[in-house]
Parts: sequence; C-alpha cells; structure tokens
Amino acid sequence: MTAPRVVITGIGMLSPLGHSVEATWQAILRGESGAGPITHFDAEGYDARFACEVKEFDPTAFMDRKVARHLDRYAQIGLAAAKEAMADSGLEITDANAERVGVVVGSGIGGIATFEKQHSILLEKGPGRVSPYLIPMLISDMAAGVISIETGARGPNMAIVTACASSAHAIGEAVEMVRRGAADAVITGGAEATIVPVAMAGFSSMKALSFRNDDPHHASRPFDRQRDGFVMGEGSGILVVEEYEHAKARGAKIYGEVLGYGATGDAYHMTSPDIEGRGAMSVMRKALAQARLAPDQVGYISAHGTSTPLNDRVETAAIKEVFGVAAYRVPVSSTKSMTGHLLGAAGAVEAIFCVLGMRDKVIPATINYEEPDPDCDLDYVPNTPREAAYTTAMSNSFGFGGHNACLILGKV
Repeated sequence: MTAPRVVITGIGMLSPLGHSVEATWQAILRGESGAGPITHFDAEGYDARFACEVKEFDPTAFMDRKVARHLDRYAQIGLAAAKEAMADSGLEITDANAERVGVVVGSGIGGIATFEKQHSILLEKGPGRVSPYLIPMLISDMAAGVISIETGARGPNMAIVTACASSAHAIGEAVEMVRRGAADAVITGGAEATIVPVAMAGFSSMKALSFRNDDPHHASRPFDRQRDGFVMGEGSGILVVEEYEHAKARGAKIYGEVLGYGATGDAYHMTSPDIEGRGAMSVMRKALAQARLAPDQVGYISAHGTSTPLNDRVETAAIKEVFGVAAYRVPVSSTKSMTGHLLGAAGAVEAIFCVLGMRDKVIPATINYEEPDPDCDLDYVPNTPREAAYTTAMSNSFGFGGHNACLILGKV
C-alpha cells in the first residue's frame, strides 16, 4: 500500500533577517547578514560579543499581552511564526476537525532566558520570589503547548528535543504522523532564543563560536578555509504539513511535498560529529531511499554548514561518499552564513528556504566564502544566489549528542 503524500500548505518565520517569511527570504536573496553586536545584554568581557538577533521583536504585535507575559521569548517567537503559517495555510480548525490537527514543535534548549532570570531572583531574593510561571515558561514543550492552545489543535501534540536537529526531526515525525493516519494536518517546526549570558558563555567555553568581534557580518563563513566557529542565532520556522488529498479537497495552496525523511544517531561523542561521517552518510541514504530518489536526482543540498572547522569538513566528506561523482554537480549552500545558527529552529527555517528556492527557481548563496578549503571542494554557491530550476532539495541537520536528520523536499 502506498503511503499518503504529505505536502506543505503554510509557512511562517521570524528570523534575524525579518519578522515574516517573505521579509526573511528577500534578505536571503540579497545576501544580507543578520549578525551584529549583542543588544539583549551587556556582552562586554565575553569572547563572542555578537550574534544574529531577532531585531525589534514586540510579542504584543503577534499575540495578546497576557499570553506574551507568560511565555519565554522562544515560545513567543514560535507562536508568532505559527500564526503566520496558519494564516498562510488557510486551514480552519473547528470542533469537527480539531482532533485531526496535531502540533509537533522542537526546541533544542527551550526557555533558557526564563531559567537564567529566575535563578538570579532565587539567589538574590529567595525562593518565595520565584515566579509561579517559571516551570511552564522554561520547559521545551511549551511552544508546542501554546500553539495548540492558541489555534485549538487537539490532535497529537509533542515536542522534539534533539539539539540542532530538533525542528528537522519535528517535521519528519509530523510527516510520519500524517502518513500513518494519526492526523490530517500538523503544525510543525521549531523555535529557539538562546542569546543570553549563560548560553553565550557556555558555547564560547566550548570554542564553538566565532570570535570575529571586529567583523560580525563576515563571521559566519561555512566551508571557507578561515572559518572559526558558528554565530549564535535565534528565531523560528513553522510549517503546516497536510495529507495531499485533504489539502487538495479544501483548495489549499501547496508549496511543496516532503518526499523523504531520515533519522540516525552517531553513537560517537557528546558534541563532535563522527569524524568518519557515518551517521551523516546513513541519514542522507535513508532519506533518499524513502523518497525513492537516486543521489543524482537531487537538485540542491541545503547543508547543515555551521561554519565550524570540523562540521563542514565532515559534512562535505559525507556528501561526497553518498553522492559519488554527482557530489561535484549538485549545488550545496549554507544559509547559516546569513541567519547564523538558529540551533533547534535551524532545520525548519532551512526547509522553508528549500521550498521557496524551488518556487522562485533560485539557489541561496553561501556568503562570506572567500578562501577555498582543500577539504571542502564542492560547489557551495559562493556569495551570490544562482538562478536554477530544480524540483528536489535535501536539507541536512545534525545536533550535539549525535542526532542526525535529513529531509528531502519536492516541488508539486
């Protein structure tokens, strides 16, 4: 029996480049960087004093003030993107269909800003002054929870936490939910807001971040020989995925189709990818197999491409192993060069870029690519977006803990 087709009928986004999908996408096509000095806190004395912030975000422009007051920033950003995605989809949730609409939204870290603030209150003022909203604001499932509350979706509801692969896994698991008949539509993706002192200090101590404080716009440089770490980002990407016949019956706009999904684990190290790339190779092969595509049928690869020395080298090697000679013909790029690394939200944001690229017949660039690395020798679409008509795209996401996810998107 053929599994039901699952299509994308709505998209929403808040990013360091804009407060909507189209605002962000136009900035991507212009090759803009979202990086700049940190404004969320005084970063003087930190190794990395810049990040890719969602700028001038007022949650009350997207939700009721009472709702916003009891949500961490990550959940506010997630709910704002979900509202855009739902409005875009035209999907109306009623008592009749509410239990057939699910929510699967991931976050790598959740409400870390709330945790940090309330911990300071605990130390300074004592336990009696800690907010009763501490726990619901900090837990990583609250973005999914509040999206359900605000939209009325009463179908399967859950959060995925797999570090930087969280939202890609969320999309994949949402698709599987529809395929097995547990829901007709699912609101899915990810949200993250970790530009806070403790997170910046922690990632800096790991030497994971770029320290180009004198030149933030050029700090994220995936696959470039002079890359020195990723740039912290925040934001959200939300999609509405829907069973194809259900979408067609209601006359929905269709952006694309999720053709394949793969999920694997490295079983290797807490933070380092398997240096032989076995998990990355396996996850791409699984997604290709589910999509029933040969490697040479993929028109574009949206790389995980973090701008860290090891990740970019390992991902390049894995692509070459899986794609063979086709690896040198398929364009590969990393939009993290512009958005920074949105951690648990990255996969969803990048999946949206894939379907927009197919829609507009363009491949986004890898900006800040200046000096080739002999170990990274593929076509990274350097610095300028490329006009190209393609009907399939692969999106890779890899997370600390060895979590790997791969999505293959197709044009309908």
